[in-house]
Order: sequence, then structure tokens, then C-alpha cells
Amino acid sequence: MAEAQLQQFLEKVRQLNAFVALSEATPEVRQQLQQCSHHNEVVHLARSHGFEIGRRWGEAVFPSATGGTGGHGDSNLLSSPSPMAGQETITVLVEQPGLRLERIHSCQSSSPTDFWYNQTEHEWVVLLQGSAQLQFADEEMPRQLSQGDCLLISAGRRHRVVSTDPAPGCVWLALFWPPADAG
Repeated sequence: MAEAQLQQFLEKVRQLNAFVALSEATPEVRQQLQQCSHHNEVVHLARSHGFEIGRRWGEAVFPSATGGTGGHGDSNLLSSPSPMAGQETITVLVEQPGLRLERIHSCQSSSPTDFWYNQTEHEWVVLLQGSAQLQFADEEMPRQLSQGDCLLISAGRRHRVVSTDPAPGCVWLALFWPPADAG
């Protein structure tokens, strides 16, 4: 094992040990840990207490389509820290002529009251983490979206974000492309 990998491994062990110590010393954290149902919930809980246990030691940062590193720092779409409340971060993962794939991380965000998106591109979106409400101008009630839900938003269909979850927030993948007659 190279020295750099050894240091990554030892740091991962230190972070894990510190999180275990906190959970043993703090009944509230231990209870929160018991309520976690999968690995990502444990990773988010640890991160909320300042411990980074999500990355596997020796895991390389992935290259983006543009040759640099991915905007969120690694190959796990759910591992970045939540934006501030009311904010969102957008990372373009892939961009080619006629195609753009974005990762959107939103936290307690919503569109301004009188604002409607009216895009010239089609958008297919999937919610990878969290829950949200999305309103279409041609529908009376907002749609309730939860993890795994996806929808196609046709170009020109007015819509707005009513609400997204608080931290750790919502993580979306959004694929955009122009209508066939736009060329």
C-alpha cells in the first residue's frame, strides 16, 4: 500500500472511531444511529456531526466530462454537504451539443411566489434524495415527489418548485435536451 493510501485508510479509521465514540457518549446520537435504515443515512448522520465516513479509502476522485474533477468532489451523487437553507447548487455532470445532465442539490428552497419556469428545453428529472413539491401552471394541486420519483417536463410547460426538504436536502438528476423541431 502506498503511503498516501495508508494515510487515507488511517484517516477513515480515525473518523469512524470518533463517530463511534460520540454515539457511545451521547444517547441522542446513539438513538439517531439506531433509527438509520441504510448506509447513506449513517453517512449523513455522521456528516451532520462533522465526521466524513462516506468515502472509501483509496477511492479516486472521478473525472468529469470536461476533464477536471466532478463539481461535487467524488463519484457519489449523494455525498456532498447540503447547501444553506433556501439555496441550491447546480453541477453540470455532462454537456454535449443537444444534451445536458445536471445534479441539483436543494435545501428548503422554493421558486419565488409569482415565478414560473418556462424552459425552451425538455427536462427529465428524478429525485434521488428527499421529498419536494412541484407545481405545474396547468394543474390545480402541487405534485408530491419523494425519493425515486421522476417526471418529464415538456419544453414550454410552466412549472415551479413549491418546496424541498431541509438538510440534507433534495438531490435531483435533471436531463435537458431541445425539442426535435428546435434545430
